Amino acid sequence: MEYLQTVDWSRAQFALTAVYHWLFVPLTLGLSVLIAIMESCWLRTGDDGWRRCVRFWMRLFGVNFAIGAATGLILEFEFGTNWSNYSYFVGDIFGAPLAIEGIMAFFLETTFLAVMFFGWDKVSPRAHLTATWLTAVGANLSAWWILVANAWMQYPVGCRFDLQTVRNEMTSFWDVAFSPVAVNKFFHTVASSFTLASLFVVGVSAWYLLRRREERMARRSIGVASLFGLLFAVATAYTGDRSGAIVARVQPMKLAAMEALYEGKAGAPLTVAGVLRPEANRPADDPFYFSIGIPKLLSVMSFRDAQAYVPGIGDLLDGNPGQGILSAAEKMARGRAAVEELARYRAARERGDRGAMAAIERKFDPATPEGAEFLREKFAYFGYGYLRTPEQLVPNVPLLFYSFRAMVGAGVLFILLLAAVWWLNRRDRLASQRWLLRMCVWMIPLSYLASQAGWAVAEAGRQPWAIQNLMPVGIAASKIPAASVSTTFVLFLALFTALLAAEISILLRQIKIGPDGAGNSEPEKL
Repeated sequence: MEYLQTVDWSRAQFALTAVYHWLFVPLTLGLSVLIAIMESCWLRTGDDGWRRCVRFWMRLFGVNFAIGAATGLILEFEFGTNWSNYSYFVGDIFGAPLAIEGIMAFFLETTFLAVMFFGWDKVSPRAHLTATWLTAVGANLSAWWILVANAWMQYPVGCRFDLQTVRNEMTSFWDVAFSPVAVNKFFHTVASSFTLASLFVVGVSAWYLLRRREERMARRSIGVASLFGLLFAVATAYTGDRSGAIVARVQPMKLAAMEALYEGKAGAPLTVAGVLRPEANRPADDPFYFSIGIPKLLSVMSFRDAQAYVPGIGDLLDGNPGQGILSAAEKMARGRAAVEELARYRAARERGDRGAMAAIERKFDPATPEGAEFLREKFAYFGYGYLRTPEQLVPNVPLLFYSFRAMVGAGVLFILLLAAVWWLNRRDRLASQRWLLRMCVWMIPLSYLASQAGWAVAEAGRQPWAIQNLMPVGIAASKIPAASVSTTFVLFLALFTALLAAEISILLRQIKIGPDGAGNSEPEKL
């Protein structure tokens, strides 16, 4: 019971840290690139108006970067403190991209960040621009390696299990770094972050236009950010579609929960909107009070075939021999067989029975026929052997269902709004559309909510797995007192909330002051 409490508190603490950290990361990724684009415009045109834009947005970027780095460092340390079983089991694989991120990307980012902020009068304009671009490249390279590590947890590839050490070890760095899940996750996450940063710039600039302040700077910033954001909002939608097709193949339970699809269907519809019934009141054939769906679209998006069969939660729990789907009970039985072989090997080693050890070692050797079969038929379901009931495999359906629709609905709205803002700004008609300017301001918090909803789908959707099919969360945590984790949870909650409040306060103050530190200055003449 104590360990179960530790697991729950460790999950809560990690979720807390991840949620707060992700409040800062998207703006860092996108704003760094927007600043580099604006500085490129300054160097190309020689117009000091662009330089004012760069210096202003750089101040906001610096505040956000500093606080985001602090939360990120805490997040990485939690793998060792709260998830030591996980770290031991796959540290050889998971540690590699994190180490590369620290050595190559983070140091690149922070080194040139110093030149970017303090080198205006110390290096040439071209050297400064180079430093600005390298800061942006470093930030996004950092994201690449972090997302590679996260993607491996969702789709473990490029590794083999070592029976001697009871650890997974990397066999192909290329497979880990460039798996289809990792590549698509990076482009989807970065594209959505660029969209969020663009909406931040557009929203702040719209605030200036509403108050008839810094109108020239605001229009220039909107011109760059709206086009940049529109392109990457469309890219977010495209990579999101690709993500759905990948999830359908490697995490079918996540897809079924996202769609509240309890019974599998051929030619499955995509539910655009709906209200779920409580589980206790849910009929077997209808989980919704009402729903609006598009016929066959889920099959098309998942398998590129209008008649494709999309497994439901029931199929994945009870099995569907006609579709080649094993039941959860069968997977759990196979997983227990793999776990039992490990226990037999440990016992044989303790008593020095080399014959029994050699027989079991052949089962874990992919080069032998019996090993290839055992690894495919039994060890592939290793993590299922630690589950208590099949129902543990079902994530929080309402959370995924509503989060997914909030994310997608907001994404569609962002595309339409950014297109309208870009069009009206080009024709010098945006300032007169005060309702649209107010809407742009409100898009800032909405973009953050959409971003958090996307991560809720990605992370809550893979539960109960710390590593898909290999290690459930229930055995990944460190065996430390629950009181220790709960205490640090409260401390982190207070610390992160204070940091967030400080950032918001500083950003609002800097926005109110404006580019030249003259918050009460007269409206800029055009």
